Amino acid sequence: MLVTYITDLNFFFPPRYVAVGNEPFLSAYGTRYQNFTYPAMKNIYESISKVGLGNEVKVTVPCNADVLLNTVPSKAQFRPDMKEPMRQIAGFLAGTNAPLLMNIYPFLSLTSDPNFPEDFAFFGGSSQTLVDGQNTYRNSLDASIDMTLTALAGVGYPNVQVVVGEIGWPTDGAPYANVTMAQKFNQGLVKHIMSKQGTPLRPGVVIEAYLFGLLDENQKSLLPGNFERHWGVFTFDGQAKYPLDLSGEGRNMELKNADNVAYLPSRWCIANSNGEESFLLRNAQFACETADCTALADGGTCSRIGMPNNASYAFNSYYQLNQQNESSCSFNGLGIITFLDPSVGDCRFLIGISKSAQEVCCNLYYLLLMVAMLIYLFISV
Repeated sequence: MLVTYITDLNFFFPPRYVAVGNEPFLSAYGTRYQNFTYPAMKNIYESISKVGLGNEVKVTVPCNADVLLNTVPSKAQFRPDMKEPMRQIAGFLAGTNAPLLMNIYPFLSLTSDPNFPEDFAFFGGSSQTLVDGQNTYRNSLDASIDMTLTALAGVGYPNVQVVVGEIGWPTDGAPYANVTMAQKFNQGLVKHIMSKQGTPLRPGVVIEAYLFGLLDENQKSLLPGNFERHWGVFTFDGQAKYPLDLSGEGRNMELKNADNVAYLPSRWCIANSNGEESFLLRNAQFACETADCTALADGGTCSRIGMPNNASYAFNSYYQLNQQNESSCSFNGLGIITFLDPSVGDCRFLIGISKSAQEVCCNLYYLLLMVAMLIYLFISV
C-alpha cells in the first residue's frame, strides 16, 4: 500500500523521504518503540527498492532533540539507552545514503530553560555565543546540528547527513509565542540557510530544513503546550500571519492568502455582560472542552482581555465550531448572538469556515486526484 501511494505521488511531485514514525525515541516513550523502528525501516526500504525507487526515496526516522545528551557540540552523544539503537539506524542510513532527520525547536529550548539566552534562539549576530574549542556558535540551530553530527560519529558513522525535519516558531498560546518573534525567527532561518555558510563542523554545506508548519491546526493535542496549535505561517483559514521572504534575498514579500474562503455569516456569540462571573466561567470552561481557547492562555493574544470578554471568546469559539447553530450560543441563557465584531485589539474573534464548503473542497480534491491517477494509469499502459 505504501508503495502504491509513493508511485501515485511521484506522478505529481517526486517524494524524497519516507519518515518512519514521528519522534519514536522521545524520552517520554521510554523503550516502547526502540525494538520496532529499525526493522520497520528495513522493511519499508525493501518494499520501495522492489519498485525501483530505493535510490530516489530515502527511508529515515525523525528524532527529537532529547535523543541527545545536553552538552557542547564537541562532546555530544546519544542517550545511553539510545546508543545501540542509533548505531543500528546510523549504519542503515549510511548504507542507503539516507540522512537522519532531527526536529529542532529553539522555541522549546527558550521556554523550557530559564537560563537559555534568548538571542541564541535567533539568527543574525547574536550577542550570546557558545565557544566550543576552536568553534564558535552564534545560534542554536548550528549547535544542534553539530551535536547530532558528533553523536553520529560517536557510534561510528561520521558521514551521515543531518536534515532538519521540523523547525519553526509558534505565534500564540504562550509567552514568546507571537507574530513578531515568529517572523523574526523564520525570516532569520531562511536567510541563514540561503547564506550557504553551513555549520562549524560542516562549513559550506547547505543546511536542508523543513519549516513547521504551513497552517495552524486547531484540533491538535495540547499535551506539549497551548502553543501547539499555532505553528502555522498561515492561520487556519489560509491567511498569512506576517511577511516572509522565502528567497532569503531581503525583499519585502507578502505571502499569498487563500482566495475565496467560504466563511460562515458575519455573526458572533458573546457573553451577557450582566451574567454572574462564576456562571460565565463555568460555561466558558464547558465551551473550551471542545473548542479551541488556546489564545486565552498565559502569554496568548487574548490572555489580557478580562471577563466577560474571556467568556465571550470561549462562547464564540464553540459557536463557530458548531457552524453557528443557534442552540450552540445558549449557554444557559448567558450567550447572545451579535452582528458586531467583538474582537479586542490583537485578540481576534474568529468566524468559522462553512462545513459544506470544506466538504466540497475535500471531495473536489479527491475527484481531481482520481482523474489524475486514471490519466497516469492510461499513460502507463
